[in-house]
Amino acid sequence: MKTVIFDFDGVIADSEIIALAELQVSLAEYGITVDWNTLLEKFLGASVKQIIAFAEARIDGPVDPDFQKDWYARLFERYRRELKPMPGAEAMLDRLDAAGIDYCIASGGSYKRLGVALQAIGFAERFEGRAFSAESVEHGKPAPDLFLYAAEKRGAPPADCVVLEDAIAGVTGAGRAGMRAIGFVGGSHLEGARSPHAERLRAAGAATVLTGLSGFEAAAFGAV
Repeated sequence: MKTVIFDFDGVIADSEIIALAELQVSLAEYGITVDWNTLLEKFLGASVKQIIAFAEARIDGPVDPDFQKDWYARLFERYRRELKPMPGAEAMLDRLDAAGIDYCIASGGSYKRLGVALQAIGFAERFEGRAFSAESVEHGKPAPDLFLYAAEKRGAPPADCVVLEDAIAGVTGAGRAGMRAIGFVGGSHLEGARSPHAERLRAAGAATVLTGLSGFEAAAFGAV
């Protein structure tokens, strides 16, 4: 039986448009101007460690120790007010439950961020014990570490895992882990950029690319 490994931001929660906008603000405070396309290219699926490394390389010095804290404070306030599940996410998870298919989350975000977001969209109980963060591994995406960690925790051989990802780093990491990757471009952060981003996901190794979650099972398994 297959195990599904979901990225979280931009796949289960329509959160990337909030997270990237607030990251853009945080970087601007250090004089780092990053346009939206660059944010999509560099930071979808990135861990906080990777983001801080990028910022420190650009300013040639350390960021404030409160960089993450300040970004998250703004982020979490908006999550609690605005965050919604991705359209079709709850119905898709219900169908997987009904079919007896195991699933989990493998996110570049921290456990704190995952917890706040899952609570905000009402999925905390559903993913209790099966939401995994890059904080648990040495190397985040595009390394395979997080996907292999999630598979191990779920007792699933990598070859039996299907990954749903909106990020090039995630698709790349899934391939390196020996897992089949399906791309997703349904998030609101990709408005106006779906076609070129879908092509980038295919080039990174996605077997197919979805614009909505209603077709996930057919793409992943052929039929459930």
